Amino acid sequence: MPYSSRHKLETRQRILESARRLFNSKGFAEVSIAEIMDHAGLTHGGFYRHFRNKDELYAEAVRWFLCEEAPKPWQQSGRNAVRKSRAQRIVDAYFSLDHFDDRESCCPLIGMPSDVARSGEPVKEAYQDVLGKLLGLLQADLGGPGARERALSLVALCVGGLVAARSVADPALAQDLRRAAYRRAQTVLKARPC
Repeated sequence: MPYSSRHKLETRQRILESARRLFNSKGFAEVSIAEIMDHAGLTHGGFYRHFRNKDELYAEAVRWFLCEEAPKPWQQSGRNAVRKSRAQRIVDAYFSLDHFDDRESCCPLIGMPSDVARSGEPVKEAYQDVLGKLLGLLQADLGGPGARERALSLVALCVGGLVAARSVADPALAQDLRRAAYRRAQTVLKARPC
Protein backbone atom coordinates (compact mmCIF):
# COMPACT_ATOMS: atom_id res chain seq x y z
CA MET A 1 0.00 0.00 0.00
CA PRO A 2 1.52 3.37 -1.02
CA TYR A 3 2.10 6.05 1.58
CA SER A 4 -0.30 8.99 1.76
CA SER A 5 0.79 12.43 0.60
CA ARG A 6 0.62 13.60 4.23
CA HIS A 7 2.99 10.82 5.30
CA LYS A 8 5.39 11.75 2.49
CA LEU A 9 5.29 15.42 3.53
CA GLU A 10 5.90 14.56 7.20
CA THR A 11 8.81 12.31 6.24
CA ARG A 12 10.31 15.05 4.07
CA GLN A 13 10.00 17.51 6.98
CA ARG A 14 11.75 15.06 9.32
CA ILE A 15 14.61 14.78 6.83
CA LEU A 16 14.83 18.58 6.49
CA GLU A 17 14.86 19.11 10.25
CA SER A 18 17.51 16.42 10.71
CA ALA A 19 19.63 17.90 7.92
CA ARG A 20 19.28 21.46 9.19
CA ARG A 21 20.43 20.49 12.67
CA LEU A 22 23.34 18.37 11.46
CA PHE A 23 24.51 20.86 8.81
CA ASN A 24 24.35 23.66 11.39
CA SER A 25 26.33 21.76 13.99
CA LYS A 26 28.83 19.89 11.81
CA GLY A 27 28.95 21.56 8.39
CA PHE A 28 28.09 20.24 4.95
CA ALA A 29 31.21 18.13 4.35
CA GLU A 30 31.09 16.38 7.71
CA VAL A 31 27.53 15.07 7.38
CA SER A 32 26.57 12.05 5.29
CA ILE A 33 23.18 11.24 3.83
CA ALA A 34 23.16 8.05 5.92
CA GLU A 35 23.72 10.11 9.10
CA ILE A 36 20.93 12.53 8.19
CA MET A 37 18.51 9.68 7.56
CA ASP A 38 19.53 7.83 10.72
CA HIS A 39 19.10 11.03 12.78
CA ALA A 40 15.59 11.34 11.26
CA GLY A 41 14.82 7.71 12.19
CA LEU A 42 14.70 6.62 8.55
CA THR A 43 16.66 4.32 6.26
CA HIS A 44 19.24 5.59 3.78
CA GLY A 45 17.33 4.20 0.81
CA GLY A 46 14.34 6.49 1.36
CA PHE A 47 16.40 9.64 0.82
CA TYR A 48 16.13 9.60 -2.97
CA ARG A 49 12.33 9.58 -2.86
CA HIS A 50 12.55 13.13 -1.51
CA PHE A 51 15.77 14.71 -2.84
CA ARG A 52 18.00 14.28 -5.89
CA ASN A 53 21.23 14.73 -3.95
CA LYS A 54 22.85 16.21 -0.86
CA ASP A 55 23.25 19.64 -2.50
CA GLU A 56 19.51 19.91 -3.12
CA LEU A 57 18.85 18.88 0.48
CA TYR A 58 21.34 21.48 1.73
CA ALA A 59 19.60 24.33 -0.12
CA GLU A 60 16.20 23.23 1.18
CA ALA A 61 17.53 22.78 4.71
CA VAL A 62 18.73 26.40 4.69
CA ARG A 63 15.26 27.54 3.58
CA TRP A 64 13.62 25.21 6.15
CA PHE A 65 14.76 27.69 8.80
CA LEU A 66 12.04 30.06 7.54
CA CYS A 67 9.22 27.54 8.00
CA GLU A 68 6.73 27.97 10.79
CA GLU A 69 6.88 24.21 11.39
CA ALA A 70 10.49 24.55 12.56
CA PRO A 71 10.41 27.02 15.49
CA LYS A 72 13.68 27.75 17.23
CA PRO A 73 13.88 27.74 21.04
CA TRP A 74 15.79 31.04 21.14
CA GLN A 75 13.03 32.83 19.20
CA GLN A 76 10.46 32.54 21.98
CA SER A 77 9.13 35.90 23.15
CA GLY A 78 9.66 36.98 26.69
CA ARG A 79 7.49 38.96 29.08
CA ASN A 80 8.74 42.31 27.79
CA ALA A 81 8.23 41.40 24.13
CA VAL A 82 4.97 43.36 23.90
CA ARG A 83 6.68 46.65 24.72
CA LYS A 84 9.55 46.18 22.27
CA SER A 85 9.54 46.71 18.53
CA ARG A 86 9.84 43.68 16.30
CA ALA A 87 13.35 44.79 15.26
CA GLN A 88 14.38 45.00 18.92
CA ARG A 89 12.95 41.54 19.62
CA ILE A 90 14.83 40.12 16.62
CA VAL A 91 18.12 41.68 17.72
CA ASP A 92 17.60 40.54 21.33
CA ALA A 93 16.88 36.97 20.22
CA TYR A 94 19.76 36.93 17.77
CA PHE A 95 22.32 38.00 20.37
CA SER A 96 20.84 35.93 23.20
CA LEU A 97 23.04 33.40 24.96
CA ASP A 98 20.52 30.71 23.99
CA HIS A 99 21.05 31.50 20.30
CA PHE A 100 24.82 31.80 20.73
CA ASP A 101 24.98 28.38 22.41
CA ASP A 102 22.51 26.65 20.09
CA ARG A 103 24.65 24.90 17.47
CA GLU A 104 21.80 22.85 15.98
CA SER A 105 18.85 25.25 15.72
CA CYS A 106 20.71 28.50 15.21
CA CYS A 107 20.05 30.70 12.25
CA PRO A 108 21.82 29.29 9.16
CA LEU A 109 23.19 32.77 8.51
CA ILE A 110 25.64 32.15 11.36
CA GLY A 111 25.76 28.36 11.32
CA MET A 112 26.60 27.84 7.65
CA PRO A 113 28.31 30.87 6.05
CA SER A 114 31.62 29.19 5.19
CA ASP A 115 29.88 26.19 3.65
CA VAL A 116 27.53 28.43 1.71
CA ALA A 117 30.38 30.56 0.36
CA ARG A 118 31.90 27.39 -1.16
CA SER A 119 28.58 26.06 -2.48
CA GLY A 120 26.79 26.45 -5.78
CA GLU A 121 24.15 28.96 -6.79
CA PRO A 122 21.09 27.08 -5.42
CA VAL A 123 22.57 27.03 -1.90
CA LYS A 124 23.64 30.69 -2.14
CA GLU A 125 20.14 31.59 -3.31
CA ALA A 126 18.62 29.76 -0.33
CA TYR A 127 20.99 31.57 2.05
CA GLN A 128 20.07 34.87 0.38
CA ASP A 129 16.38 34.06 0.89
CA VAL A 130 16.95 33.73 4.65
CA LEU A 131 19.09 36.88 4.72
CA GLY A 132 16.47 38.73 2.67
CA LYS A 133 13.72 37.68 5.08
CA LEU A 134 15.71 39.00 8.07
CA LEU A 135 16.55 42.19 6.19
CA GLY A 136 12.90 42.70 5.17
CA LEU A 137 11.58 42.23 8.71
CA LEU A 138 14.08 44.71 10.12
CA GLN A 139 13.59 47.25 7.33
CA ALA A 140 9.81 47.16 7.60
CA ASP A 141 9.96 47.73 11.34
CA LEU A 142 12.52 50.54 11.16
CA GLY A 143 10.64 52.40 8.42
CA GLY A 144 11.35 55.88 7.15
CA PRO A 145 14.39 57.30 5.40
CA GLY A 146 17.54 55.26 5.79
CA ALA A 147 15.64 52.15 6.94
CA ARG A 148 17.35 49.88 4.40
CA GLU A 149 20.82 51.10 5.35
CA ARG A 150 20.08 50.64 9.05
CA ALA A 151 18.60 47.18 8.42
CA LEU A 152 21.68 46.19 6.39
CA SER A 153 23.87 47.36 9.26
CA LEU A 154 21.85 45.33 11.75
CA VAL A 155 22.09 42.19 9.59
CA ALA A 156 25.86 42.66 9.29
CA LEU A 157 26.21 43.17 13.05
CA CYS A 158 23.98 40.21 13.93
CA VAL A 159 25.55 37.75 11.52
CA GLY A 160 29.12 39.02 11.65
CA GLY A 161 29.12 39.52 15.40
CA LEU A 162 27.98 35.99 16.14
CA VAL A 163 30.16 34.36 13.48
CA ALA A 164 33.23 36.10 14.94
CA ALA A 165 32.22 35.28 18.51
CA ARG A 166 31.66 31.62 17.71
CA SER A 167 34.96 31.36 15.84
CA VAL A 168 37.37 32.08 18.69
CA ALA A 169 38.64 29.65 21.33
CA ASP A 170 38.69 32.12 24.23
CA PRO A 171 35.22 32.18 25.87
CA ALA A 172 35.82 35.64 27.36
CA LEU A 173 36.75 37.09 23.97
CA ALA A 174 33.73 35.37 22.42
CA GLN A 175 31.40 37.03 24.91
CA ASP A 176 33.14 40.39 24.48
CA LEU A 177 32.59 40.17 20.71
CA ARG A 178 28.93 39.17 21.15
CA ARG A 179 28.23 41.97 23.63
CA ALA A 180 30.08 44.62 21.58
CA ALA A 181 28.14 43.74 18.42
CA TYR A 182 24.88 43.77 20.43
CA ARG A 183 25.66 47.23 21.88
CA ARG A 184 26.45 48.56 18.39
CA ALA A 185 23.18 47.06 17.12
CA GLN A 186 21.34 48.90 19.90
CA THR A 187 22.91 52.14 18.65
CA VAL A 188 21.66 51.44 15.13
CA LEU A 189 18.17 50.65 16.44
CA LYS A 190 18.01 53.92 18.42
CA ALA A 191 19.49 56.11 15.67
CA ARG A 192 17.16 58.69 14.24
CA PRO A 193 16.34 58.16 10.55
CA CYS A 194 18.39 60.37 8.19
